[in-house]
Amino acid sequence: MANRLGTIARDLGRMLEALAGLILVSVLIPLVWREWWVVPGMVLSGILPLLVGVGLSRTFQDAEDPGRLHGMMIAASGWFFVAVFGSVPFLLIAWTAQLDPGVLNVPVRFTTTGTEAYSTLAAFQNPLNGFFESMSGFTGTGLTMSVHEDVLPHTLQWWRSFIEWVGGVGVIVLTTAILARPGSGSLTLYESEARSEKIHPSIVSTVRTIWWIFLLFTFFSILVLWLAGMPMWDAINHAMTGLATGGFSITDNSIATYDSVAIDFALIPIMILGSIAFPIHYLILRGDLRNLYRDLQTRWGFIFFGLGTLILTALLFDQGFYQTEAIVVAGIVLQGQAATLFQTFRFALFQFVSAASCTGFQTAGSLGPGWSPQAQLTVTFGMVVGAAAGSTVGGIKLIRLLTLAKGTLFRIRGVFYPASAVRTFRLNGRALSTEEAAQEFEEAAIITFLWVLFLGLGAFVLMLSVPMGPDGFTLENVLFEVASAQGNVGLSSGITGPGMPTITKVMFLFNMWIGRLEIIPVLVLLRSIFVSMEVYE
Repeated sequence: MANRLGTIARDLGRMLEALAGLILVSVLIPLVWREWWVVPGMVLSGILPLLVGVGLSRTFQDAEDPGRLHGMMIAASGWFFVAVFGSVPFLLIAWTAQLDPGVLNVPVRFTTTGTEAYSTLAAFQNPLNGFFESMSGFTGTGLTMSVHEDVLPHTLQWWRSFIEWVGGVGVIVLTTAILARPGSGSLTLYESEARSEKIHPSIVSTVRTIWWIFLLFTFFSILVLWLAGMPMWDAINHAMTGLATGGFSITDNSIATYDSVAIDFALIPIMILGSIAFPIHYLILRGDLRNLYRDLQTRWGFIFFGLGTLILTALLFDQGFYQTEAIVVAGIVLQGQAATLFQTFRFALFQFVSAASCTGFQTAGSLGPGWSPQAQLTVTFGMVVGAAAGSTVGGIKLIRLLTLAKGTLFRIRGVFYPASAVRTFRLNGRALSTEEAAQEFEEAAIITFLWVLFLGLGAFVLMLSVPMGPDGFTLENVLFEVASAQGNVGLSSGITGPGMPTITKVMFLFNMWIGRLEIIPVLVLLRSIFVSMEVYE
């Protein structure tokens, strides 16, 4: 037991060291924007995980390399404590504005009761709200405790975007790239973060290549959004959270604030980029474009986006939700039914891609009372499934849905073969034996079952804690919100906010945590904790 704890503590310390580096680097933002009053809070927020991280990593530096059990426990505990320490900037900056407005010359809008800036920042004086925001950010969820994101200090706007950008690739991937030594221990940690495919034989080379690809796409995304008409600060933040399929925004109404066809259509390929597995990106950048259609997940990802958009367009068009008299598109004036159809397609395409890529950007106004139950459930299905494993998305993942579908057909067809027949199950270019196919099918079935189980649990807790019925929320609203939290999406039907019950916040924290790590590592950690408690009793 002691050896296990030493291994976990050492690698948890490394993750906290990496987090400290992220916070201290972010001190540059208040210096650029002259937000001097937030600097003490940011510096202290960085020193705290640095001291804890260095203490743990040095104390247990001779601990053994992690095995599979270690890896899962490190992943689950690491993401939890990174979110805990990542919430400190929200807490300290909020309390700085409250306690020392005169000494640090805090702007009046953050200290005057009744202003939007005050009420938004004051929400983070509650540690649970800061923890929620941090967990939502690192897990790439995007549900927020911010009432008006546009009035937050630039430093917190940046910190929200930055943690989503880092969390999209993975905290362990970052730690491995910067701090870890080559070896089997790094591979175990990499796989514990719900990743399996390597780009290079060396796991450290693999994660560094992933980061180079991610950086390249980030700069590309910033340029595209800026050319589409988004201000540079907005473009930087939305490129980071869009590519990371996180969904935090620095505007009050997400992407709907801009009401721009150009920006909507500029963000769609950025969200899709984040939905494709990194090994496929690597092959495409090397010139092998065939993987856009040869890779099973990528091919079905485009099919999934397309079918979902068509179904949602049909539902919304039939509902007549986006009726408009005229609209100008690329210099062409559309009128009547043509204008309505284009508007409906525009919002349906953006919202389904945002949902299925688990990004969470919103352009369609209210997804609660505005849309029909059928439309909300279509988007919910996109959030539950997600896109490609090995990318930045959440959800069950397309590969598992495809494995279950193909595996079911394989089992049914097997009835018509003699027992002595040797059959091969083909999945994404791999030929698997019956035993290997059974293992793949079992893994997909277990994750899917657990995903649906905790989705139901979250919905049950939510229905007990929020008003339901004609004057409250509907069942489809509840399923939508829980699927958004557990799928690490961030779209909201209006339930999430700083005023929601504490039990709901705690449930959503758990949903976001297990959703990012695909449930098993968290259950392994919780079982290990309870078993240890029983032993010591």
